[in-house]
Amino acid sequence: MTPNFVPRADTNIPLYIVASDGLENTLEQLDLVARAWVVASGFTAKLAETCVIPKPDGTIQTVLAGWGDEKSRGHGRFHMASIAAKLPAGDYRIEAGLNQSERHEAGLAWLLGSYRFDRYTKKPAAKARLVEPFGVGNARVLIEAEGSFLTRDLINTPTNDMGPEQLEAAFFDLAKKFKAKVSSIVGDDLLRENLPMVHAVGRASDQKPRLLDMIWGDETHPKITLVGKGVCFDTGGLNIKPGASMGLMKKDMGGAANVMGLAHMIMALGLKIRLRVLVPAVENSISAGAFRPQDVLTSRKGLTVEINNTDAEGRLVLADALAMADEESPDFLVCMATLTGAARVALGPDVPPFFTDDNALAHKIAAASKATADPLWRLPFWDAYEGMIEPDMADLDNAPAGGMAGAITAALFLRRFVENAVQFVHLDMYGWTPIAKPGRPKGGEAQSIRAMLQVIEGLID
Repeated sequence: MTPNFVPRADTNIPLYIVASDGLENTLEQLDLVARAWVVASGFTAKLAETCVIPKPDGTIQTVLAGWGDEKSRGHGRFHMASIAAKLPAGDYRIEAGLNQSERHEAGLAWLLGSYRFDRYTKKPAAKARLVEPFGVGNARVLIEAEGSFLTRDLINTPTNDMGPEQLEAAFFDLAKKFKAKVSSIVGDDLLRENLPMVHAVGRASDQKPRLLDMIWGDETHPKITLVGKGVCFDTGGLNIKPGASMGLMKKDMGGAANVMGLAHMIMALGLKIRLRVLVPAVENSISAGAFRPQDVLTSRKGLTVEINNTDAEGRLVLADALAMADEESPDFLVCMATLTGAARVALGPDVPPFFTDDNALAHKIAAASKATADPLWRLPFWDAYEGMIEPDMADLDNAPAGGMAGAITAALFLRRFVENAVQFVHLDMYGWTPIAKPGRPKGGEAQSIRAMLQVIEGLID
């Protein structure tokens, strides 16, 4: 679906956003009848509380929506989506009560809350629609929502309709929309082009593994490269997952979906960068040709990797893609992946950790995360754990024994394949909302991409 605002018209319903400490002032601006109605309704301007004021004929005159206080708003995000979900059907215009930044987030929250994944079954559209807000940069809000919707759609689509071939088609469609250069290295050509670990992970599937490559923008502009994990389904390989752990594995291409959503935003905004997007698209399946525990693979970079668990496949395909990206020394290299359960144990589904050795960059990411209501939290590239990823048989171990610091050891593994990039960040995301929350329906989710968009914009200012 495509997010959109509705146009202004005389029939739009005025919506007043009322903070707890502004209720008395709001009441003073109402006529006596409306004021009596609000008081009789018991409206206190508590966060996401609503009060519908009727006209004499029973239609809606106006609506008051509670904005609470700063403390209550600090316990979550996208509060406007909660308000929108409670409103009667109609087209609403935000009349007063929000500053510029709050209006931007409110508009985005309303649109994000209107998302419906209706590819396989009809779902009712959101009842309450938002009129184009004044002064919030409507075009940008729509672009951010579009990027998020693209990411959600890709993740929500099951693997029978979103395998490596279909992910490639979606990737090519995105490139075509913005007139980007695009190519794909498929099947045994991966070996000829020195992408052996992408080939090894995906070779057991009926759909051939592939490396997707998109380039957009002026070559003289700063080089920003996005790498996203595109494991379209993860059985665990020969170290097969139990059924309960396999149930959500259609989302294991969430890193790819998120870099594609971010790429959409960058290109739609026309940022002055040279963008490259790399996605290793594979299915980690089982057949006679599957890679095995105790195999030793040689990576694009020449580092050898001992396979101690075929279910730690994401870092293998990312390693080859990161090595390819790193060869042209990008100014900023971003890796996004649904990589480890350890990250979820540490921070839960809503807060992806990020890893970087650049403290200045880390501060920018943290600031952007707060400014965009897009949660991120820094975890360390802890050098003392380097020995945990070094087995006796090969240069690297893809699944260190012991089970400790799993998100960190995976990040350290990926860092071994990045030497030339000026700045590098790795994000370990969940890509899924397990329980519906304001602005975030249950299902595939865009994580980190609005924050990273702001960071990228700051790098080119």
